[in-house]
Amino acid sequence: MSMKHPIVAVTGSSGAGTTTVKLAFEHIFYRDGIRAAVIEGDSFHRFDRAEMKTEMARAAETHANLSHFGPEANRFDLLEDLFRNYGESGTGRKRYYIHSDEEADHHNNRMGTQLSPGQFTPWEDLPEDTDLLFYEGLHGLVVTEEENVAQHVDLGVGVVPIVNLEWIQKIHRDNRERGYSAEAIVDTIMRRMPDYIRHITPQFSLTDINFQRVSTVDTSNPFIARDIPTPDESMVVIRFSDPKGVDFPYLLSMIHDSFMSRRNSMVVPGGKMGMAMEIILQPIIERMMDNRNRG
Repeated sequence: MSMKHPIVAVTGSSGAGTTTVKLAFEHIFYRDGIRAAVIEGDSFHRFDRAEMKTEMARAAETHANLSHFGPEANRFDLLEDLFRNYGESGTGRKRYYIHSDEEADHHNNRMGTQLSPGQFTPWEDLPEDTDLLFYEGLHGLVVTEEENVAQHVDLGVGVVPIVNLEWIQKIHRDNRERGYSAEAIVDTIMRRMPDYIRHITPQFSLTDINFQRVSTVDTSNPFIARDIPTPDESMVVIRFSDPKGVDFPYLLSMIHDSFMSRRNSMVVPGGKMGMAMEIILQPIIERMMDNRNRG
């Protein structure tokens, strides 16, 4: 951890909704004039899209498990190196994983390359004189026998829908945006489950704050759900690892229809999740910046 070069990590599995948290942080950074070095978790995958297909087929032949959730398909060592170097000196290297034609056009124009979706951009230095590092992805607080990424994180935020809701979001997203069949998506969920249990779930015991969306409609069979429950059809449980210093009366007064469910947990309407995130997270980020400036 570093006072001078703090690291914020937002972690959540595929389809969990980490993009909502990223947007909340972007609003905070903009309002407070904070220069963030943004890191996308996908950029630390070990294989590009074509290589991953080959490796998955090879693993299937030996009945081995391989998924983007596990260490075999990621470079946790490079991620930990980045966090360590940034905390020590505010420097490091990053790259991008290209998801779409639009992203390919952007990076090709920026770097003079000829890359396609499913490939990585070349490694490049982080911008100079940033105020903090912001990571959003699968493994912001991952710990294995060889690597401990979590030890370098100053603020860890988990985004954790109940698992059936997470699956519904993934099924609909992968079908709508990537054209995957329902059968292919279910196969992916099953293949990822061992790594989900070993490497994704444990991170949420290491976070400082968790945002868990809970649907208030029937999601008992996520594989036949016709649509994703809307924010108004859900509540969000917000858990603080250390409730000392959290001004719960203020938060409850600011977020209508919110209530305390435990001494370290509050519940807010799903439609107010983004608002709750900004109200909760902005003072924390501002304290980090005050400490940085004093340091």
